[in-house]
Amino acid sequence: MTQLPTLRQLQFLLALAEHGSFSRAAESVFVTQPTLSAAIKELEAILGVVLVERGARGATLTPAGEAALSRARRVMTEAEDLVVAAQGAGEPLCGPLKLGVIPTIAPFLLPRVLPTVRRKFPKLELYLREDLTHRLYDALLERRLDAALVALPFEAAMIETHVLGSDEFLFCCEPSHPLAQHANLKSADLIDEPLLLLEDGHCLRDHALAACSAGRVRTDFSATSLHTLVQMVKAGLGATLLPRMAVEAGLVDQLDLAVRPFDPPIVGREIGIAWRRGSARADEARQLGDVIRSLLKMPV
Repeated sequence: MTQLPTLRQLQFLLALAEHGSFSRAAESVFVTQPTLSAAIKELEAILGVVLVERGARGATLTPAGEAALSRARRVMTEAEDLVVAAQGAGEPLCGPLKLGVIPTIAPFLLPRVLPTVRRKFPKLELYLREDLTHRLYDALLERRLDAALVALPFEAAMIETHVLGSDEFLFCCEPSHPLAQHANLKSADLIDEPLLLLEDGHCLRDHALAACSAGRVRTDFSATSLHTLVQMVKAGLGATLLPRMAVEAGLVDQLDLAVRPFDPPIVGREIGIAWRRGSARADEARQLGDVIRSLLKMPV
């Protein structure tokens, strides 16, 4: 009968890959360095390959180690899914849940919903990670995240989503701007208007370009966050489009900027929750999304 690695050995390999040092890896999993080192040698013996290059500056994985690491991560996640699924059968949304959030949602949505989520699910332990959409989707596929709050549409294989509501765009400019005098704008009003947008990589930029193609984008300036973007507008560098969610959360408060809606509204994006297809946390992700949707009361 083929001898199989233990979950403990795989856990030690993951820790070693993360920390690059036998001593730090041992500390992270609460064992002694000799214990961890012996377990890695046993794993290498079972697999018949060298997994780790040991040197004075630390430990690095060999190509065989990298290949084993990828499979070890999946095995450990499946084991965690087994535990979560068994526990969730009795009581959903309890225990640890790793949730990703994109930067154009996190500071405006989380303060509104987290207190209620914590009260409603006192046994839920949320671990939050803020990052760009494509990185969050990679983390979902690699099972480093259980779910993610994202802006849609955003196509990705093996990812399922649940729409929570729509978020319209509002026009933001200085009070002296000619369009600030309009109570309601038309998308055609933005023809040849130089717009400041977030830098490439932010899905909000793509959504703004898709929703309002009449505008002209300033290519000599871009921002990495909405907070920086409104400061650019305040400095007289141009106008921009902002999601209503951010404005209602106070993004432009006390900046003396004009914010105007469009008639009809320009729906810039949909807010949704995403998870890996086949995930044991799929039902919980959907349930968490429904709770957030009820709190946001955004149009669907």
